[in-house]
Amino acid sequence: MEPAVETRALGKRYGRTWALRDCALEVPAGRIAALVGPNGAGKTTLLHLAVGLLKPDEGEVRVFGREPRSVLPDIGFVAQDTPLYRDFTAAELITMGGKLNRRRWDAALARERLAMLGIPPDKPVGKLSGGQRAQVALALALAKRPRLLLLDEPIASLDPLARREFMQTLMGAVAESETTVVLSSHLLADLERSCDSLIVLQQSRVQLAGAVDELLESHRTLTGPRAGSEAIAGVAKVVRASHTERQSTLLVRRGDGPIDPLWTEHEVTLEDVVLAYLADADTRVGAAAWGVPA
Repeated sequence: MEPAVETRALGKRYGRTWALRDCALEVPAGRIAALVGPNGAGKTTLLHLAVGLLKPDEGEVRVFGREPRSVLPDIGFVAQDTPLYRDFTAAELITMGGKLNRRRWDAALARERLAMLGIPPDKPVGKLSGGQRAQVALALALAKRPRLLLLDEPIASLDPLARREFMQTLMGAVAESETTVVLSSHLLADLERSCDSLIVLQQSRVQLAGAVDELLESHRTLTGPRAGSEAIAGVAKVVRASHTERQSTLLVRRGDGPIDPLWTEHEVTLEDVVLAYLADADTRVGAAAWGVPA
């Protein structure tokens, strides 16, 4: 099946600074992909390239095999901070959405979802809570019946209850359709419960990408004797290491064959894996800047 989003050597530069560089990834159709990384890692730039708001300086991005602007009717997008016309009511925004999206606009779907959430149709959205505004933005995006839904930090500023309601609405909508979702967020706990693919961005580059189940299966935390630079049987890569005088704790990517029995294996969480790769990228960049070994 053709990927929903595919990038090849993708790069975007602002002046002399690369916001995204040499980005190569695939998001399979039908997946819910988490896009994670710190501020400035390139997450918003990647989403803006995928929705056609920016043009690449290097490489290319394809949505369902085509240039993003040619498939805009198939893309739903909720930008960071959920920008809406604050003087408009939710009902007026739904009406406006129908005038701007004549190909397929499901106004009834938007009204039903907002009614279930108790959001008033006649109150200016600028006077709604942050969680309610986020739900209005999501309902408008879903009313397009998109094949691809891009969400840029839609829950970052919400309280825990509003985050849960937003994610429940999102998951319910995706379960009823074949929509592919790319969700940018810092909140790893929420992502682990809802996403089946992962993309880790750091220092403007992709550090890790793949199916969540496969990534968790291929990584382990090991504890054992104080490690030096020697290879460990069954380990393809040491991602992150910490040491005491007698013991080392390593987060590793497994290789072929069993791991050396001198080491004790522990399963990892998504948070363990993400934080290890982010820290590893920071260490390498810092070491290069200071001219010291990583």
